[in-house]
Amino acid sequence: MKGCFRVVMYWRKIEMWDQIKMFIDKVNVFLTAGRGGDGCISFRREKYVPYGGPNGGNGGKGGNIYFEGDPHKTTLLDISYKPKFNAEDGDKGLPSDKFGRYGKDLIIKIPLGTLVFKKGELFTDLKTAGERVLIVKGGRGGRGNASFKTGRRTAPRVAEKGEPGETAEVNLELRLIADVGFVGLPNAGKSTLLSQVSAARPKIADYPFTTLTPNLGVVDYKGKHFVAADVPGIIKGAHQGKGLGFEFLRHIKRTKVLIHLIDVSGFDGKDPYENYKIVNNELKKYSEYLAKKHIITVLNKVDLPESKQHVKNFKKHLKNKKLFEISAATGNGIEALLKETAKMLEKPIAFNPEEEIETVPIKKYIYEPEFKVAVDEDDVFVVTGAKVKTLTEMTKFGEDEALRRYQNILKKMGLEIELEKMGANPGDTVRIGNVVFTFEK
Repeated sequence: MKGCFRVVMYWRKIEMWDQIKMFIDKVNVFLTAGRGGDGCISFRREKYVPYGGPNGGNGGKGGNIYFEGDPHKTTLLDISYKPKFNAEDGDKGLPSDKFGRYGKDLIIKIPLGTLVFKKGELFTDLKTAGERVLIVKGGRGGRGNASFKTGRRTAPRVAEKGEPGETAEVNLELRLIADVGFVGLPNAGKSTLLSQVSAARPKIADYPFTTLTPNLGVVDYKGKHFVAADVPGIIKGAHQGKGLGFEFLRHIKRTKVLIHLIDVSGFDGKDPYENYKIVNNELKKYSEYLAKKHIITVLNKVDLPESKQHVKNFKKHLKNKKLFEISAATGNGIEALLKETAKMLEKPIAFNPEEEIETVPIKKYIYEPEFKVAVDEDDVFVVTGAKVKTLTEMTKFGEDEALRRYQNILKKMGLEIELEKMGANPGDTVRIGNVVFTFEK
C-alpha cells in the first residue's frame, strides 16, 4: 500500500507540473524587424542606346512586427517556446529600375488583456479582438543609383545598403479580462463554484489541494453573461510573494466584483473569521484598489454538519454585513448569489478598474542632436546618434563615390568642426558604430 501511495502522489505531482507549465502569463521576447534590401548599381546596356544611363532599382522595405489581440488564446505558452522573432528582410533592387520585394510583416497573436512593456515602460494594452499594434518597424530599402541621377550627375555609381530593422526586448504580461473574480484561501471551494455556475471544468478532487493556474468561465444568468475568474488560493504573506496567490492576483485587477469565499466547515481547525481577515488584509496590502471593488462575502460548505456553529460565530463578528450562505457542492444558495452578482455588475464603483493598471504614456517628441561626440578611455573619438548611425550602416564603403558622399554629408552636418572642438588631430581614431576611421582635415 505504501508503494501505491507513492505512485498516486507521483502522478499528482505530474498533474501539478502540467498545470503550471501550460499556463504562462509572463514572457520576455526579443524582436528584430526586417532589414531593407540593398539598392542596385546598374546601367542600361542596349543596342542603339549609347547613353542609357543608370537604372539600378531600390531595395524593398523590411517587414514590420505587430502584436494582435486574439480572443482564442488564453496563455503566452506558444510565445515562450520561441523567445526570438525576426521579420522577413526586403529583397535587393534589380537592374531595369526594378524595386526589390518588400519583406513580409510578422504578426504575433497574443491573448486579450496582455500588457506590452518596451524599454521598461508600458507600450500598449491589447484588450480588443483584432487590435493590431506596430512594435518594431522594418528598415527602408536602400536607394539604387537611378535615384541619385541629377542633371549634373548623369552617371552616379553610388547606391545605399538597406536600413537595419528596429530591435527591441519586449516584456509581455497577461492579465485575464474577467468581470468577476473568486478569491479566498486554498480549498475554499472556488473551483467547485466556478464549475457550478459555468461550463468551465477546473480540477476538483476529494483531497485537499490548491488551484495552480487561473481558470475562466462564462456565466449565463437569465440572459446576462459575465466572465468569472478563479485564481489560486491566497495565503498569509501573499502580498510579499508567498504562495501562488500573489503571482496570479494581477488577473483580478480588471474585475469589477470580487466574490470572497470562506470555508465555514472549520477545515484544519481554522477559525473561518480569522481566515476572512487574512484574505482581506492580503488584498489591501497587494493593491489599494482591490479593497474598493464590490466585494460579496460568501460562506461556503454550509451543508456540512460542523458548519452550523461556525456560521453563527462568523455572523456575530459581521452583524451589519450582507452574507450569502451556499454549498458549491450541492448548488444550494447559488441562485441568490448570482442574482446579487448581476446586480453588483450594474452598479458603478468608486474608481475605474483601469486606474490600477499602468496607463499607456503619451508620446512626447524630444529634440535630440544629430550626433554626439565623446572620448573613451583609449582616446578614441566615439560618435553616436541615430542619424549618423543609420547613414553609416547604409553606406557601401567599397564604392569610392559612396564614400565621398558619406564624407560630404558628415561635413555638412558639422561633424568635422565638432571633432576639432573636441581636440581631434590628424591621425586620431574616430569610431562610428562598428566602423573605424582616421581623422583627416
